[in-house]
Amino acid sequence: LQSGSTRVLKRMRRTYGRERYLALVERMRAAVPDLALTTDLIVGFPGETEDDFRETLEVVEEVRYDGAFTFVFSPRRGTEAAGMPDQVPDDVKRERIERLIEVVQRIARERNEARVGGVEEVLVEGPSRTDPELLRGRTRRNTTVNFGGRAKPGDLVPVRIEGATSTTLRGTEAALVAG
Repeated sequence: LQSGSTRVLKRMRRTYGRERYLALVERMRAAVPDLALTTDLIVGFPGETEDDFRETLEVVEEVRYDGAFTFVFSPRRGTEAAGMPDQVPDDVKRERIERLIEVVQRIARERNEARVGGVEEVLVEGPSRTDPELLRGRTRRNTTVNFGGRAKPGDLVPVRIEGATSTTLRGTEAALVAG
């Protein structure tokens, strides 16, 4: 997405606008209802107003991304954007990125929490990075899951989801829960 403001997207020389992007999301979600979406977002592009930034927040709320890579615009020497008028002050960019991250993380947490109680198919990658007693894997939606079980790397196993954060799920191998 990069920005939820068509005006800013035009300044970035993107070939799409807000409405076209949202229509594409709608078509993708209609075809794949449980589709996980992530995006890159830039705050503080030259000329970005508070209204432009608000439009970005609105799109984030509407699309409900599973995650987003968020960036503060920083001018690169020799680029068109570096020489544009209306550079956004650093303190404004910092405040906007904090607000954006808060919204993105809240939505990602809500989306992950909605998975608690269900069973997800998980591709086992190996031991958890935070607890060697647990395994780590990824769901079909590419969400990291730390879970108790006996599976080996490369196995596809059902995992009952018991907890969630904005970035990970926690659970137990479902075969162990049932047996």
